[in-house]
Amino acid sequence: MRFSVFLNARSMAPEEDGKLIRDLIDHADTAAGLGFDAIFMPDHHFNGYMPIASDSFIFAGYLAAKHPQLHFGFSVVSVPLHHPVRFVERINILDHLTQGKLLVGVGSGTTPEEMIGFGVNYKEASAISEANLALAEQLWAKRMEDAEIVIDNGPHQGRVLQRIAPASYGKQRARLMPVALKESSARRAAENAWPAYIPAFTPPQVYGNAPLEHVTRYFTTYKELLGEYGHDETAIAAALDWTTHTYQCVHIAESDDKAREELEIILKSYQDAIDRENAFNARAEADAANKKPDVNVSALDERWIGTWCLYGSPETVIEHLRPYQQLGIGNILCGTTTGPLTAQRLDLGNQTLDLLTRKVMPAFK
Repeated sequence: MRFSVFLNARSMAPEEDGKLIRDLIDHADTAAGLGFDAIFMPDHHFNGYMPIASDSFIFAGYLAAKHPQLHFGFSVVSVPLHHPVRFVERINILDHLTQGKLLVGVGSGTTPEEMIGFGVNYKEASAISEANLALAEQLWAKRMEDAEIVIDNGPHQGRVLQRIAPASYGKQRARLMPVALKESSARRAAENAWPAYIPAFTPPQVYGNAPLEHVTRYFTTYKELLGEYGHDETAIAAALDWTTHTYQCVHIAESDDKAREELEIILKSYQDAIDRENAFNARAEADAANKKPDVNVSALDERWIGTWCLYGSPETVIEHLRPYQQLGIGNILCGTTTGPLTAQRLDLGNQTLDLLTRKVMPAFK
């Protein structure tokens, strides 16, 4: 089973942005030196959640030059916010820079505040996402002599006469990674022999104390669909190798009690950041077109912790992950910088990296 680091820190003020970027570089450098398989980043705008996530492709390109052995992934690109031409161009460039070690998570987005900043209504996001992905497929396939491609999709407009440059890195362009919440998304991943994100919840409720039940259901559906398309064993193995289950917050200490004590410090700070952001989210959701249906609870609620957190001593974490390994999950994505990236938070994140690599990862390699 692979282990990857999810950079998911928050900046609470403009003057914190620069230091956060430098600290994330150091954290990624540490993860690379310790032997993690990949660095993943989100795609977010306006609210201080990962300021570099306003263009994670740039940040990934910088890190790829420093750490060419790593894979790089996105968890996830909000497809409605990206013009399909720029979406395909960025992926192709980064696919070259990583020499094919690129995993592009795709979804329709989760935050109305971000949608309205790009002229997208939240209720239309799913349809715009599907149309953008279809346009991206056309753009990847287009040869110079083919007829022009007309783009007419919500705020995204244009005509492409020649082709996308640069071309894809390999014979097949970079792998996308749909979130397997809907059968259509799981089928898209399965048809193309792509990995998928396997969620631990079922909307509109995005929390609970039975994450493995959700993961098992979504993973089983995805794996069954993967078998329907006649892929060879190598393609299926490659897809499952990177099929990913995500923890927003991973924290490990030498004892369970210490891990829980430190986790609560992390989550209290994280929830303070969420409460600040919620005031702006409420303004974005003022009209029906941008009203979000999801139901959530405080990060300090045991049901949120049960879905989104992995914590404890190394022995406890190994015991927790065994059923996911037995199920066939290929990659555990570990949020190790969750919340505002204070000096204390960074120390706790580095502590987790150290204990993961020395005491947890060897049990799964």
